[in-house]
Formats: sequence, C-alpha cells, structure tokens
Amino acid sequence: MDFTFTEEQQAAAEAARGVFAGVAPDAVPSPALTPGAVADDFDRPLWGRLADADLLSLLLAQEYGGAGLDAVALCLVLRESAKVLARVPLLENSAALAAVQAYGSPELKSELLARAGRGEVVLTVAAHGRTGHDPAELAVTARQDGARWVLDGVQTAVAWAYDADLVVVPARTAADRTVLALVPRGAEGVSLGEQFSTSGERLGELRLDSVSLAARDVVDAEGAWEWLRELLATGTCALALGLGERVLGMTSEYASKREQFGHPIATFQAVAVQSADRFVDLRAMEATLWQAAWRIASGAPGALPAAADVAVAKIWASEGVRRVVQTAQHLHGGFGADVDYPLHRYHAWAKHLELALGPAAAHEEALGELLAAHPLA
Repeated sequence: MDFTFTEEQQAAAEAARGVFAGVAPDAVPSPALTPGAVADDFDRPLWGRLADADLLSLLLAQEYGGAGLDAVALCLVLRESAKVLARVPLLENSAALAAVQAYGSPELKSELLARAGRGEVVLTVAAHGRTGHDPAELAVTARQDGARWVLDGVQTAVAWAYDADLVVVPARTAADRTVLALVPRGAEGVSLGEQFSTSGERLGELRLDSVSLAARDVVDAEGAWEWLRELLATGTCALALGLGERVLGMTSEYASKREQFGHPIATFQAVAVQSADRFVDLRAMEATLWQAAWRIASGAPGALPAAADVAVAKIWASEGVRRVVQTAQHLHGGFGADVDYPLHRYHAWAKHLELALGPAAAHEEALGELLAAHPLA
C-alpha cells in the first residue's frame, strides 16, 4: 500500500482547486432562514466549469472522453469541493458513471458515458432505501416482463432527484439479486415528493409505480450495486474530510485573532487541546479514507473485503466530522451561530454527511458482520 499520489491524481486535485476557487459557500440563502429548499437547482454554472475542466469525466476511459483515473483521484476532487460547499451532484454523477462503465452493456455505455462526461446528462443515485435505515436494494422490486423490466417501490432522500435526468435505482428481483435501473425522471409511473436535507438542499422521495424500462437501461451484472455503494460511501468520507479540514482552518484563524484577557484564545491550553483532538480526528479520517479508496481503485485483496475498509472509513468520517463542527461551534462562541458567518452552513452540511449512507452505528454493525463472516487468523 502506497498513499503517495500520482502526478495525474495531483493534477486532478490542482484542477479542482482552480475550479472551486471562486465558489462562495454562502451563495444561496442560509438553511437556518429558509423554510424550504435554499435553491431550485444545483449550481449549473459551476457544473459547466467542471465539465470544461474534464472533472466530470474523471473516471471514464479515454474512449469515452475521460481521463481514466480512479477512486483516489475522485476523492481528491471531492475533498476540494466540500471545502467550499459546492452545490453539485459530483459524487453521485461520477459514481453512477463509473458503475455503468464497469458493469453496463456496450450499448448503454456508448449511448450515455460520453454525453454525461461532458455534462449534457446528469445522473444521481437512490441509495437510502425506503426509510433511510433499511438496505436500499430492498426498497424497490424489479421483475421482467418480456423484454422489459418493471419496477415498483419507494426510495427516500434521493439527492438532486428534481434536477438529475436519470436516477440509478437499486432494485431486488424475485431471484434475490440486485439490479441497477437507470430511471428517467420523467418516465411514466415516476413521481417525486419533496424532502429537505439539514443543508437546505431539496431531496426527493422517489415513487415508482409499475415503471417499465428497456433491458438496456438495467444493469444486472453481479456485484454492481455493492461496488457502487462502496464508492458512494467512500466519496462521502472524502466530502466529510474536506469539510472538516476547512472548518478546523476557520477555527484556527478565529482563535488566533479572538482575544480574552489580553491574549488570543488560541494560546489557552483548553482551546489548544480541543483543537489538537480535532486534528487527530482529521488525520484518522484521512488515513482510513485513502485505505478505502485504494482498495476500491486497486482491487487489492486483504484479510477482509474492501467493504470493511469502507465501513471503517465511514465510521471515522461520521463521528469525526461531527466532533470537528461541534468543537468549532464551541470555540467560536455565539459567533458560530451568526447567519452572516458561514460556519453554521458547514455544521448543517456536516450533519447531512454524518447520516448519509448510514450513521457510524450502521457501519459498525456492518463491520461486525464482516468480521464474523471472515474471522482473522
């Protein structure tokens, strides 16, 4: 295992920093002051700049106009996006395209990948199931009807559901297998119910009532959903890391300027100790993130499946980002809750990331099951 980034991965991160440099975290109304969604759509101008910088096609092969990079490169870019709270479906779109590339039919790949890599088609993923706690693949059923597939069920909290052209939906068959269905947002039998994240972004409850799809729009390869879910979870950890790093930086800057009793509060032992603890959290989040991303990118074997490394990374990400933003709020005092200061926005986004794709407890349970199934010698 080598955590040294390649020149191509570093170039992707550098390109991302350039694209995100002009993004303002407070470009939309504060979620604390907005009863509904903070905006009707994601940041389309930013999406266009990401496409121009070839960051939407990062994981695609050259034949589809991509850079042919891996999960590590994607996580480096996502890390930068979270520092400015970039309002784009970069994780969901990239992960969905990677899954189609790895498991989809030649016809589907030819029709979709290049267009999506240019930003002309937007994909998202329904990954939270019916309640947010049960496995997502059990929330929707899929059955074959001649040459077509028919889907029924409900997926909750689908990110960017109102904005994406296609929603990748995991669904369970009667043979107890999971397929991935690419459902057009406007297909007959599809309806959406508004839901809202703590970040103020609009989510969708996706209802499928006998939605009929052509066979080419369904990926039925073994392991496709599991691979996609692990990539999504790892990308969420990258977002949590970038957000946490920015928040700790904001806290350090504030504590070095805020004075009490004639001294910056950063010189007080209690403040320094709390900040140091959060720095340790971030380093643990970083180490476990790159371990998980490396396992996914390399396919390298291990004592446990890659899912175990993903679970460990998500445990640290969920708990670590929560501790980082809570400490930041504490050390900022009342200033941290000021809606004219961006820290409260980071806190709201951190809560969403903490719970996305399952809180720490859910991944601790999954890790326990993996350890029981693969006892270590």
